[in-house]
Amino acid sequence: MKTSTNTDFNSQIIQGIPAELPPKPSVRSRYSHAPNRKQILTREEKLLAIENALRYFPSKWHQELASEFAQELESYGRIYMYRFKPTYPMYARPISEYSACSTEAAAIMLMIQNNLDPAVAQHPDELITYGGNGAVFQNWAQYALTMQYLATMTEEQTLHMYSGHPMGLFPSSKSAPRVVITNGMMIPNYSKPDDWERYNALGVTQYGQMTAGSYMYIGPQGIVHGTTITVMNAFRKVLKKGESSEGKLFLTSGLGGMSGAQPKAGNIARCVTVCAEVNPAAAEKRHEQGWVDELHYSIGSLIKRTREAMKRSETVSLAFVGNIVDVWEQFYEAEIFVSLGSDQTSLHNPWAGGYYPASLSFEESNAMMVDDPELFKDKVQESLRKQIDLINKHSDRGTYFFDYGNAFLLEASKAGAEVMAENKIDFRYPSYVQDILGPLCFDYGFGPFRWVCTSCDPEDLRKTDAIALSVMQKLKVTAPQEIQQQMQDNIRWIEEAENNQLVVGSQARILYADAEGRTAIALAFNDAIQKGELSAPVVLGRDHHDVSGTDSPFRETSNIYDGSKFTADMAIHNVIGDSFRGASWVSIHNGGGVGWGEVINGGFGMVLDGSQASSARIRSMLFYDVNNGIARRSWARNKEALFAIKREMERTDTLKVTLPNNVEKSILKGLFE
Repeated sequence: MKTSTNTDFNSQIIQGIPAELPPKPSVRSRYSHAPNRKQILTREEKLLAIENALRYFPSKWHQELASEFAQELESYGRIYMYRFKPTYPMYARPISEYSACSTEAAAIMLMIQNNLDPAVAQHPDELITYGGNGAVFQNWAQYALTMQYLATMTEEQTLHMYSGHPMGLFPSSKSAPRVVITNGMMIPNYSKPDDWERYNALGVTQYGQMTAGSYMYIGPQGIVHGTTITVMNAFRKVLKKGESSEGKLFLTSGLGGMSGAQPKAGNIARCVTVCAEVNPAAAEKRHEQGWVDELHYSIGSLIKRTREAMKRSETVSLAFVGNIVDVWEQFYEAEIFVSLGSDQTSLHNPWAGGYYPASLSFEESNAMMVDDPELFKDKVQESLRKQIDLINKHSDRGTYFFDYGNAFLLEASKAGAEVMAENKIDFRYPSYVQDILGPLCFDYGFGPFRWVCTSCDPEDLRKTDAIALSVMQKLKVTAPQEIQQQMQDNIRWIEEAENNQLVVGSQARILYADAEGRTAIALAFNDAIQKGELSAPVVLGRDHHDVSGTDSPFRETSNIYDGSKFTADMAIHNVIGDSFRGASWVSIHNGGGVGWGEVINGGFGMVLDGSQASSARIRSMLFYDVNNGIARRSWARNKEALFAIKREMERTDTLKVTLPNNVEKSILKGLFE
């Protein structure tokens, strides 16, 4: 690696925990801050939390830091160690500016800093990237030590990360991952929501969400593409032949780190999008970034503008700064027809800022969730019951409502809302994976493949867009009819990607592709790096929300019907299998988009440097990363996955997958009666 000209930046990185105690910050920054967490620890546990925090520092500092950390714990419910936040600006620098002994390690440093960039992160001072609690680290000491380890590690060492804590560098080999990450991997009986509150406050675990704690978040773009595909295909389900989505209304909520993608996706799908957000700062941030077209602060203004947009068949996104329950209610009274409805509030985290009840203001909620958590829980559940009641009324008028995998229907059912189907097992409304992404994408192997140009040069991103487009166009010519629509949707996406201004933070792109497409695109990137057509390495990755990475019975694997959707073998095999097939880093998490204890999800990162070794890793790892999931889905008797895995076995002699023998339903008739 080149030595950076930014001496202060690299000297702070190499130093790790500073030699001298930094001054205590006088005020908190202007950035959006995480809500205060409820006080759940006993006195003895609080003392243990302080002791746990102090072990990062020399004993001569303990007296001063003990009272400071105690104050943080009492004020915020967590110990963030604000004093140790770096003084240098936090953003992804070109890879050449990182002083490191390993290219892969330098790329990981870049990705970590992108996750914590204030332009990207939801609560940067608390090291939370998105989802209200999706953390990269628990505290700033962990960040400092991790960056130091990465800067000094060789290509024959691996850094092991325990829920944000860098356990240390261990001898390994060049072919081993440079980093292995776990987040929130609790003993099953200790994986309830209050367990996260307790053990996170103690400083011994964290909620890594999906791509936050695995250093693979690329801003809202990461979910825009999946949301675009979902919205386009949802309209295909409800529109009459010859109808278009223009002038049709998509109503939803949430403008945070992930949900902020919704208005942009609605614009790409060419409809009218109304998205409610209770946090004015979040709504205004998305408006400033160009992710939502208009802000409306009164329901009257919103109704008038929505009617106008629908009448004129506009493509426009409208943010309502207020509660989504009020919008559902007032739109019903005003007889505004909602074609598509969903919700993307962070209900995996319902009691600590993930959902704000309609009966309270934003400020009142933030106070009550700490001061009177039981009453706040009652208010949340009361609001959920009302919201479902209103959605049911809209549904009776013809609205197609789908759960966006954020635990909305799950938490509504726990609140006693009228959301269950007649069989009392399934929900009245489908998960978007059940109806759309599962059968149309995941079962065929299509999922959120992504890449980051480590040069941080927009020109490199343009070149990778062109390469990916060329590859997809060539593959579409010989693709079977079953996946022609998926190929065309992705060609349209990549053609329009730059014009849609999707980049926030690092120069990154996402594209839904199958194993064949991912491999071909990655090999083309590697070849371009080798020839000097791209000026720096490229990082490959994906959302955990993919074909193989995640076992989540209410989202990613909700279209698994053989009873195995509550198992997590696929995700565990995925991260182990990727680790010895060429991944630069791997991660496995408890939690994610549908909640602590509700999902196990895994991810990877791979650095392409233009070498033959990179080409070999691409062919081996990307193939397994996708086909592991297709094999599991085919064993569950999903017809689309059966088609995909049979096609792959015909092309790949060394792939041998156990296939199911389907049973005639008539054979089962009368049994056990």
